[in-house]
Amino acid sequence: MKQYKNILKDREDAARKLHDVIPMQRFKDENWRLIAVSKGGLELAYHIKGKYKNSIDILFSEAIMAPNNHECEIARVCEGEEIVINENLVSSFGIKYDYIYGEAHRKHEERILSSIYKYRKGRPFTSMHNQIVLLVDEGTETGLKFVTALKAILAMKPKAIYIAVPILPSDVLEFLEPFADSIFFLHKIDDYVETSLYYEELEKIGEERIEKILGEKSEI
Repeated sequence: MKQYKNILKDREDAARKLHDVIPMQRFKDENWRLIAVSKGGLELAYHIKGKYKNSIDILFSEAIMAPNNHECEIARVCEGEEIVINENLVSSFGIKYDYIYGEAHRKHEERILSSIYKYRKGRPFTSMHNQIVLLVDEGTETGLKFVTALKAILAMKPKAIYIAVPILPSDVLEFLEPFADSIFFLHKIDDYVETSLYYEELEKIGEERIEKILGEKSEI
């Protein structure tokens, strides 16, 4: 892990390096839709977009934690109430599905809907039908945010769906590859710990910044 510590300066540095692996001419010509799967991913997507006119948005989701371990994510729920469950953890801990569905509904009502009204002024997520989508995050420990977004967007029948993520665990890369048309990344790490360790600086994204990025979104 030490060889990868602080391998990226910040999100802007990560975006600049991702430009070398993302086919940016196709990105522009085919009007890829940038969809962040986290607030940090939204900032990264903003820097990937740079001078280009592609639209940018965020797909909100919330983690569902184990009832006896609030640091262990066992499932995730998305805007359309799509749920992705880590079946191995649920089975190992003997967690009831009623708990997961109840938590999913609560998180959707209390947090996701609140975020939609706060940052999109109530506008529902735009359909990605027949669009080329680039899902973006600054890193991933488990891949659950990406899997949840993939489940939601694949149901919309996009033309193609790609992933851009600077760093990710090797096993998560292998897990995600069958679901995406391509994955653009800088480093796959065998003994991945947590995303913040691989950046020198990873600023918290405030509400005003999120509103500004989404406010600058140009529709295709």
